[in-house]
Amino acid sequence: MNANSEPCHDAVVAEDAGGGGGGDQRAVRPKMADVAQRAGVSHQTVSRVVNDHPYVREGTRAKVLDAMAALGYRPNLTARALARRQSDTIGGIAFDTTLHGPASTLFSLEQAARAAGYEVHVVTVPDPDPQVFADAVDRLVAQSVCGVVVLAPQRAAVQVMAGLPAELPAVAVEGGAAPGLPSVVVDQVEGALLATRHLVDLGHRRIAHVRGRADWIEADARLDGWRQAMAGAGLAAPEPLPGDWSARSGYDAGRALRRDHPDVTGVFVANDHMALGLLRALAEAGVDVPGQVSVVGFDDIAEAEYLHPPLTTVHQDFAEVGRRCVDVLLARMAGETSPGPVVVPTRLVVRASTGPARG
Repeated sequence: MNANSEPCHDAVVAEDAGGGGGGDQRAVRPKMADVAQRAGVSHQTVSRVVNDHPYVREGTRAKVLDAMAALGYRPNLTARALARRQSDTIGGIAFDTTLHGPASTLFSLEQAARAAGYEVHVVTVPDPDPQVFADAVDRLVAQSVCGVVVLAPQRAAVQVMAGLPAELPAVAVEGGAAPGLPSVVVDQVEGALLATRHLVDLGHRRIAHVRGRADWIEADARLDGWRQAMAGAGLAAPEPLPGDWSARSGYDAGRALRRDHPDVTGVFVANDHMALGLLRALAEAGVDVPGQVSVVGFDDIAEAEYLHPPLTTVHQDFAEVGRRCVDVLLARMAGETSPGPVVVPTRLVVRASTGPARG
């Protein structure tokens, strides 16, 4: 347990003892499952009510208590006493861990939490549906987590966070618009400005952008940074090429680029995986990188320096994101408030995929 933090809520009670002893004439005692069935709730919800857990809606608590009274249910006090312990666990909710950013953030969060004396229980949510999100929160609350970190890169994910219990300390990652929640964000706009200005400084004037998924906050921020840099240099920003973070979409964008915009000499791609696909499309078209077209990515994945050519890209400090998340959450657990989003800076890593504009 972290000596510098307050103890968390007690853990959920295990299932109570079952019916009467074998062969005696006593009536079978109702079980927790019987109460759950009568109240129309989960076994975990009954367990939380039995434990006086704070994160149960009052209407739900009343239904469970009514069912307990109707059935004559009595908790096994011995099991309850044995099960009570202090929790040193925080929860993590992630919406898509297959992509580099969320996966790296989650890993860094676990590392930082462990260094602070906490374990992390992670629930992966397939899509930002309010009920699915509420169920994920319930599962973490049932494990008596001290607080929750929500990886919220999509706008819809930010919206469902409004369903978090008010008493549960929580932090959003990339969810700067989450109402009432502190957040830790990477400076996506500044990273895009660094990438685009690098191309401008190399003399490129026709600079395209391959954007990320339209429902992602990060994609919009990187698009905004590219547009700001183009406007600041007095350059027209063409319509961005669509992408979905995958290498395949970057490949498709590269083919469209050569077909429809052969005059482009620089490309800022919203992530490295799409840049990988774009580089292949350019190679297949016989386009020299960086001799004819310079390419900048975003993320600085481990493979970036081993691509052909090694990729110039924007580095995100995921380790710092994890540390900041834990710091903010511990402060939240201690009752402190955050004045605004905690912003983690980016930096440009220049490699061989960019060079001076020619002609």
